[in-house]
Amino acid sequence: MTASETHPESEEQALVDGAGLIDGRNRGSVLVSGPDASSFLHSLLSQDVAGLSPGDGAHALLLQPQGKLDCDLRLLVVGPEEIRLDCEAGRGEPLAASLRRFKLRVKAEVEDTSGSWGSLLLRGRRAPAVVQEAAGVAPPTAAHQHVPWPDGGEVRIVRADWPGGWAGIDVVGPVEALTGIWDALVEAGATPAGAGAFEAARVAAGVPRQGVDTDERTIPQEAFLERDAVSFTKGCFLGQELVCRIDTRGHVNRFLRGFVMVPGEGDDTTPPPGAGIVVGDKEVGTLTTVARSAGGIRALGYLRREVEVPVDVLVRWEGGEATARADALPDR
Repeated sequence: MTASETHPESEEQALVDGAGLIDGRNRGSVLVSGPDASSFLHSLLSQDVAGLSPGDGAHALLLQPQGKLDCDLRLLVVGPEEIRLDCEAGRGEPLAASLRRFKLRVKAEVEDTSGSWGSLLLRGRRAPAVVQEAAGVAPPTAAHQHVPWPDGGEVRIVRADWPGGWAGIDVVGPVEALTGIWDALVEAGATPAGAGAFEAARVAAGVPRQGVDTDERTIPQEAFLERDAVSFTKGCFLGQELVCRIDTRGHVNRFLRGFVMVPGEGDDTTPPPGAGIVVGDKEVGTLTTVARSAGGIRALGYLRREVEVPVDVLVRWEGGEATARADALPDR
């Protein structure tokens, strides 16, 4: 149940035009259950959880009281009193701890299920068709909606498209159930892909990763997370004041952008994460993710808001520099 990464070009191509398959069994996972599960999460998260029914899901944020990021997550309503949250690897335990801090006189239990609940991620134009072939049911078409995998117990098929029209399906469920499903997906035409190919695809799609492109200092609007992870009509939620004030009459000082390195000659011109971004003679930003792909070197990073894109920039680090083209992220 692994990808060899001996054919990175074919893996990258599968993640675009085929059905690239990524092992996400190590993703963070939290189960919130009980009669107050929905109302409890609705009061804290940035999304309208109360408006969701079993089979629905959403991209949501848990913010700090000051409005900066605590956890970037996806929630799936799997039953009237059961909601599954998943997030980046290593974030499940901190997410559960953050939620428990606000659990006062609430009939809901919060359990870190990381390690026992995971995901298989498929990306590429053929991902929905491959899942349908393997499961025998059509995947949902609306973002974050999910249906059971037939005879798969708790396993769910989740619509997980990326920005820019990038098709995606996630299969989530108990880790022990995912091994057989991995084999079924490969038999149906999925191509196992490794971390390098996945990072190149993620960067091309402009999807930020918590702990790499975002952290506890990130304001949602800096990484455009508010586009699909924040409801501005639901009423109060944790950290709402800053996010809504920026939306109505403020601004942030930087934005996450995509970068394509211009091929150079001679020595390797691959910048490291943390490399500075220069326009004119002034440093105006920093790279966060750098990914090699068959098509060249792509990156994500932050630029000062006054720098209009698209724009040519100079990326500079100790011992090297390279030119790059900065552009806006694909629309969500």
